[in-house]
Amino acid sequence: MSGTRRTRRSRTGIQTAVFTVPLVLALLGAGASPAGAAAPPGPRPAASLTCRGAGVDPGARVRYRAEILVNAPLRTIWKLQTDVEHWPAWQAPVTSAERLDHGPLRPGSAFRWTTPVPPNPTPATGLEITSTVRQLRHHSCIRWTGPATGEGLHIDGVHVWNFTETRGGVLVSTEETHTGPQVDTDVPTATALLRRGLESWLHDLKATAEGRGAADGPV
Repeated sequence: MSGTRRTRRSRTGIQTAVFTVPLVLALLGAGASPAGAAAPPGPRPAASLTCRGAGVDPGARVRYRAEILVNAPLRTIWKLQTDVEHWPAWQAPVTSAERLDHGPLRPGSAFRWTTPVPPNPTPATGLEITSTVRQLRHHSCIRWTGPATGEGLHIDGVHVWNFTETRGGVLVSTEETHTGPQVDTDVPTATALLRRGLESWLHDLKATAEGRGAADGPV
Protein backbone atom coordinates (compact mmCIF):
# COMPACT_ATOMS: atom_id res chain seq x y z
CA MET A 1 0.00 0.00 0.00
CA SER A 2 2.80 2.44 0.88
CA GLY A 3 4.44 1.73 -2.48
CA THR A 4 1.19 2.55 -4.26
CA ARG A 5 0.91 5.83 -2.36
CA ARG A 6 4.50 6.75 -3.21
CA THR A 7 3.80 6.04 -6.89
CA ARG A 8 0.69 8.18 -6.82
CA ARG A 9 2.57 11.01 -5.08
CA SER A 10 5.36 10.73 -7.64
CA ARG A 11 2.95 10.95 -10.57
CA THR A 12 1.13 13.85 -8.94
CA GLY A 13 4.45 15.63 -8.59
CA ILE A 14 5.26 15.10 -12.24
CA GLN A 15 1.83 16.33 -13.30
CA THR A 16 2.06 19.40 -11.08
CA ALA A 17 5.63 20.35 -11.96
CA VAL A 18 5.42 19.70 -15.68
CA PHE A 19 1.98 21.25 -16.11
CA THR A 20 3.08 24.59 -14.72
CA VAL A 21 5.85 25.12 -17.26
CA PRO A 22 3.59 26.76 -19.78
CA LEU A 23 5.68 27.62 -22.72
CA VAL A 24 8.90 25.57 -23.22
CA LEU A 25 10.73 25.93 -23.43
CA ALA A 26 7.70 26.41 -23.84
CA LEU A 27 6.97 24.92 -21.69
CA LEU A 28 3.63 23.75 -20.48
CA GLY A 29 0.41 25.70 -20.19
CA ALA A 30 -1.90 26.31 -17.27
CA GLY A 31 -4.81 24.41 -18.78
CA ALA A 32 -6.27 22.69 -21.80
CA SER A 33 -7.44 24.89 -24.64
CA PRO A 34 -11.14 25.15 -25.51
CA ALA A 35 -12.51 22.65 -27.98
CA GLY A 36 -11.58 23.54 -31.52
CA ALA A 37 -8.90 26.05 -30.53
CA ALA A 38 -6.07 24.00 -31.96
CA ALA A 39 -5.61 21.11 -34.33
CA PRO A 40 -6.58 17.78 -32.67
CA PRO A 41 -3.79 15.37 -31.80
CA GLY A 42 -2.93 12.80 -34.41
CA PRO A 43 -0.11 10.50 -35.48
CA ARG A 44 3.36 11.98 -35.14
CA PRO A 45 4.43 13.49 -38.47
CA ALA A 46 7.21 11.70 -40.31
CA ALA A 47 9.35 14.84 -40.35
CA SER A 48 9.84 17.23 -37.45
CA LEU A 49 9.54 20.98 -37.75
CA THR A 50 12.81 22.76 -38.40
CA CYS A 51 14.23 26.26 -38.50
CA ARG A 52 17.23 26.73 -40.77
CA GLY A 53 17.73 22.97 -40.80
CA ALA A 54 17.64 22.40 -37.03
CA GLY A 55 14.79 20.71 -35.18
CA VAL A 56 13.81 19.32 -31.81
CA ASP A 57 15.77 16.78 -29.77
CA PRO A 58 15.62 13.51 -31.77
CA GLY A 59 16.33 11.42 -28.67
CA ALA A 60 13.65 12.95 -26.44
CA ARG A 61 10.86 10.64 -25.32
CA VAL A 62 8.51 13.49 -24.45
CA ARG A 63 7.47 15.40 -27.57
CA TYR A 64 4.41 16.95 -29.18
CA ARG A 65 3.49 18.92 -32.28
CA ALA A 66 0.44 21.15 -32.84
CA GLU A 67 -0.77 23.89 -35.14
CA ILE A 68 -3.50 26.52 -35.45
CA LEU A 69 -4.76 28.88 -38.13
CA VAL A 70 -4.65 32.52 -37.00
CA ASN A 71 -6.70 35.10 -38.88
CA ALA A 72 -4.34 38.01 -38.28
CA PRO A 73 -1.44 39.67 -40.11
CA LEU A 74 1.85 37.80 -39.92
CA ARG A 75 3.56 40.91 -38.57
CA THR A 76 1.13 40.97 -35.61
CA ILE A 77 1.71 37.32 -34.76
CA TRP A 78 5.48 37.65 -35.15
CA LYS A 79 5.63 40.68 -32.86
CA LEU A 80 3.63 38.94 -30.13
CA GLN A 81 5.83 35.87 -30.25
CA THR A 82 9.17 37.67 -30.36
CA ASP A 83 8.41 40.50 -27.93
CA VAL A 84 9.13 38.18 -25.01
CA GLU A 85 9.18 40.90 -22.35
CA HIS A 86 5.45 41.36 -22.92
CA TRP A 87 4.52 37.67 -22.70
CA PRO A 88 3.00 38.17 -19.20
CA ALA A 89 0.44 40.55 -20.74
CA TRP A 90 -1.21 37.78 -22.73
CA GLN A 91 -0.02 34.54 -21.10
CA ALA A 92 -1.17 34.33 -17.47
CA PRO A 93 1.24 31.50 -16.46
CA VAL A 94 4.24 33.74 -17.24
CA THR A 95 4.87 35.81 -14.11
CA SER A 96 7.95 37.65 -15.38
CA ALA A 97 10.06 37.87 -18.53
CA GLU A 98 13.22 39.80 -19.33
CA ARG A 99 15.57 40.02 -22.27
CA LEU A 100 19.23 39.39 -21.54
CA ASP A 101 20.28 41.34 -24.61
CA HIS A 102 18.86 44.23 -26.64
CA GLY A 103 17.37 44.81 -30.06
CA PRO A 104 15.27 42.52 -32.25
CA LEU A 105 15.22 38.85 -31.32
CA ARG A 106 17.98 37.08 -33.26
CA PRO A 107 20.24 34.00 -33.05
CA GLY A 108 22.14 34.23 -29.78
CA SER A 109 19.45 36.29 -28.05
CA ALA A 110 18.58 35.06 -24.56
CA PHE A 111 15.70 35.72 -22.23
CA ARG A 112 14.83 34.68 -18.68
CA TRP A 113 11.29 34.14 -17.47
CA THR A 114 9.53 32.61 -14.49
CA THR A 115 6.43 30.61 -13.65
CA PRO A 116 5.16 29.39 -10.25
CA VAL A 117 5.09 25.74 -9.22
CA PRO A 118 2.28 24.51 -6.93
CA PRO A 119 3.16 22.23 -3.98
CA ASN A 120 4.97 19.11 -5.21
CA PRO A 121 7.39 16.43 -3.90
CA THR A 122 10.40 18.63 -4.72
CA PRO A 123 11.24 21.79 -2.74
CA ALA A 124 10.61 23.93 -5.85
CA THR A 125 7.97 26.65 -5.59
CA GLY A 126 8.83 28.26 -8.92
CA LEU A 127 10.75 27.69 -12.13
CA GLU A 128 13.29 30.00 -13.72
CA ILE A 129 13.68 29.41 -17.45
CA THR A 130 16.57 30.69 -19.52
CA SER A 131 15.94 30.36 -23.25
CA THR A 132 18.48 30.98 -25.98
CA VAL A 133 17.52 31.51 -29.62
CA ARG A 134 19.56 29.14 -31.78
CA GLN A 135 17.99 29.72 -35.21
CA LEU A 136 15.64 32.38 -36.56
CA ARG A 137 14.33 33.45 -39.96
CA HIS A 138 12.33 36.70 -39.89
CA HIS A 139 8.57 36.12 -40.21
CA SER A 140 9.23 32.41 -40.84
CA CYS A 141 10.62 30.38 -37.94
CA ILE A 142 12.25 30.39 -34.51
CA ARG A 143 14.07 27.68 -32.56
CA TRP A 144 15.19 28.12 -28.96
CA THR A 145 16.55 25.84 -26.26
CA GLY A 146 17.21 26.06 -22.57
CA PRO A 147 16.68 24.72 -19.05
CA ALA A 148 13.82 25.22 -16.62
CA THR A 149 15.16 24.93 -13.10
CA GLY A 150 13.75 24.96 -9.59
CA GLU A 151 15.01 23.56 -6.32
CA GLY A 152 15.20 19.80 -6.95
CA LEU A 153 13.63 20.10 -10.41
CA HIS A 154 15.18 20.33 -13.88
CA ILE A 155 13.72 20.14 -17.40
CA ASP A 156 15.56 20.69 -20.69
CA GLY A 157 13.49 21.78 -23.67
CA VAL A 158 13.85 22.43 -27.39
CA HIS A 159 11.08 24.44 -29.06
CA VAL A 160 10.53 25.13 -32.77
CA TRP A 161 7.97 27.50 -34.27
CA ASN A 162 6.98 27.85 -37.96
CA PHE A 163 4.79 30.62 -39.41
CA THR A 164 3.29 30.06 -42.87
CA GLU A 165 0.99 32.49 -44.67
CA THR A 166 -1.91 30.62 -46.21
CA ARG A 167 -5.50 31.10 -47.29
CA GLY A 168 -7.42 32.51 -44.35
CA GLY A 169 -4.48 33.73 -42.35
CA VAL A 170 -1.25 32.33 -40.93
CA LEU A 171 -0.68 28.70 -40.02
CA VAL A 172 1.30 28.64 -36.77
CA SER A 173 2.99 25.27 -36.16
CA THR A 174 4.97 24.33 -33.10
CA GLU A 175 6.89 21.30 -31.90
CA GLU A 176 8.61 20.79 -28.57
CA THR A 177 10.62 18.14 -26.75
CA HIS A 178 11.37 17.79 -23.04
CA THR A 179 14.00 15.73 -21.25
CA GLY A 180 14.78 15.39 -17.56
CA PRO A 181 14.40 12.94 -14.68
CA GLN A 182 10.93 14.13 -13.68
CA VAL A 183 9.33 14.02 -17.14
CA ASP A 184 11.14 10.85 -18.17
CA THR A 185 9.64 9.04 -15.18
CA ASP A 186 6.15 9.12 -16.71
CA VAL A 187 6.36 9.80 -20.45
CA PRO A 188 2.62 9.38 -21.28
CA THR A 189 1.57 11.85 -18.58
CA ALA A 190 4.31 14.33 -19.46
CA THR A 191 3.40 14.11 -23.15
CA ALA A 192 -0.29 14.66 -22.47
CA LEU A 193 0.51 17.71 -20.38
CA LEU A 194 2.88 19.04 -23.01
CA ARG A 195 0.04 18.71 -25.52
CA ARG A 196 -2.27 20.75 -23.31
CA GLY A 197 0.39 23.38 -22.77
CA LEU A 198 1.20 23.85 -26.44
CA GLU A 199 -2.45 24.00 -27.45
CA SER A 200 -3.14 26.50 -24.67
CA TRP A 201 -0.26 28.68 -25.90
CA LEU A 202 -1.56 28.51 -29.47
CA HIS A 203 -5.05 29.44 -28.32
CA ASP A 204 -3.75 32.47 -26.39
CA LEU A 205 -1.64 33.54 -29.35
CA LYS A 206 -4.60 33.21 -31.72
CA ALA A 207 -6.98 35.10 -29.43
CA THR A 208 -4.52 37.93 -28.80
CA ALA A 209 -3.36 38.26 -32.41
CA GLU A 210 -6.87 38.25 -33.82
CA GLY A 211 -7.91 40.82 -31.25
CA ARG A 212 -5.10 43.12 -32.36
CA GLY A 213 -5.19 42.20 -36.03
CA ALA A 214 -8.07 44.50 -36.88
CA ALA A 215 -5.99 47.49 -35.81
CA ASP A 216 -2.99 46.31 -37.83
CA GLY A 217 -4.83 46.03 -41.11
CA PRO A 218 -5.89 43.11 -43.33
CA VAL A 219 -4.08 39.80 -43.33
